[in-house]
This record gives sequence, structure tokens and C-alpha cells, in this order.
Amino acid sequence: MLLILLFVAYPVFATIGVSLFSSDGKFAGLANYGEVLGSPDTVNLNGFPKPPPFGTLIHSAIWIGIHLPLSLFLGLWLALVLRNVKGASWVKTAIFIGMVTPLIIGGILMLYIYDGSIGIVPKFFGALGIQGLAVGWMQRPTTLLFGLIFGSVWLWTGFSLIVYSAGLTTIPKDYWEAAQVDGTSTFRMFTRVTFPLLKPMTIVVITMTILWELKIFDLVIGATSPQGGVGGAADVLALQMYRYAFVEIPARRGVAAAVATFLSILTMVATVSTIRYMVKR
Repeated sequence: MLLILLFVAYPVFATIGVSLFSSDGKFAGLANYGEVLGSPDTVNLNGFPKPPPFGTLIHSAIWIGIHLPLSLFLGLWLALVLRNVKGASWVKTAIFIGMVTPLIIGGILMLYIYDGSIGIVPKFFGALGIQGLAVGWMQRPTTLLFGLIFGSVWLWTGFSLIVYSAGLTTIPKDYWEAAQVDGTSTFRMFTRVTFPLLKPMTIVVITMTILWELKIFDLVIGATSPQGGVGGAADVLALQMYRYAFVEIPARRGVAAAVATFLSILTMVATVSTIRYMVKR
């Protein structure tokens, strides 16, 4: 309890306190929050649909909308495929390497993977004749954000794979055998037996993934810059907070604290809503 108070509770309340004051130390109330929510850095939909940037809040929402289902179902599919495969532990270990790779290193790897001259992704699309994607993804605002999102799927899928693999071991084989005797199809067996029994694991995967996505920072800054790359096309909330507090001169600590508080509220809302929804179902 002492550690929680010291390293969790105190920083949270201290950050909220800082967010209520301007950079010159004067009480600002909720002005910093209004500045954050009204800033084009946070939401920028002028001329939509147009290439990014759309603002950090929209970028974070896009990140969740693409990364969450891809990493969840890819991890689940791999867990099912590798369930009875000999030597599956070696394959799982290889996939899990992405999970233990420091994200700052993962961001640097993205620079090489998507490089227009030597990157494997542009080379792949070039071989397919898709010249529009056979370019340097990190140098184009139209591909930068999506390149980082797809790269982050590789870095995080190992988590959902391990969680679902552990969950599959808790399901009695009698359930699947009984379904097979009844002539249940593979798809119906998955939707009626396997996936419902994996609900606790799904709650864990969704909750932890959303938390990870909302606070994504080091992957982006490792692959781009404190501005979020070309035109801020990959700028996210955590990077916006860092830039306000430590990059801009003069620093806007109150506004940065407001972003941090807003990010914490989003995290709490997303987590509580997900858990309540999954538990009710």
C-alpha cells in the first residue's frame, strides 16, 4: 500500500494539480484542458478525408481500431493452430521475441523494414507490382501511421498468443470431443465452445492491449521524431504530452499535465467499459 501511494497515487494527484496551473504558476482552472481539446494537435479534421495528421486523439483511436482486432485474433488463431503441433514452443518463443523487444529498438527496426531502398516491405510490394506501396513508408504521411500500426502488431501479437495458449489448456478436451460426436462444424465449435470459454483471457488481452495502445510512445519516437514524423502524421497522445513538457521552448508543463490527465481518464474509461461489457456477456 505504501508503494502504491508513493509511486501511483501521489504522481496522479500531483499531475492533476500541475494541470490546473499555467506555465507562469498562476491558477488556470480548466483552461489547460480547454486548450488541449481545442488544439489542432489533438483533433484536426479540417478538410477530412485528407492524408494525416488528424490529431493525436484521432491517431490513437485509429491505432486501437486497427491494432486491437489484428493482434487479438492473430494471437488467437496462432494459439489454435499451434495447439497440437510438435515443437510449437519454439515457434511461440520466436513470435514472443517481438513482445520482449524494447519498443525504442522496435521503432528503429521500423526505419529499416519500411526503408524505400532496402526495406523488406517496399521490396515485397514492388515484387507484386504495387508501386504505390513500394516506397519509403516512414517518409510519407499517407503510410507512416499505418506502417507503425502494422509493425506494432508484430511486436504485441506474442502477448495474446501466450495468454490464449494458456487459456486453451484450461478447457477440458471432453467439450471438443462431445461437440465432434454431435457433428458440430469447426466454425460452430469455435463460436459456441472455444471462444466463449476463453472470455477471461479475452478480457485480459483487450484490457492490456488498449492500455498499451493509449500509452504508445517509444515506438513512435524511435521511428520518427518528437513531432510525430512527417507533418505529425504519427503523432499520438503520449508523444504530444512529452513534446509539450520537454521539447517545446518555453515548456508548457500545465498543458502537458492536462494531456497526461486526459490520457489517464481515457485509459480508465476504456478499461472499465471493456471489463463491464465482457463480464455482462
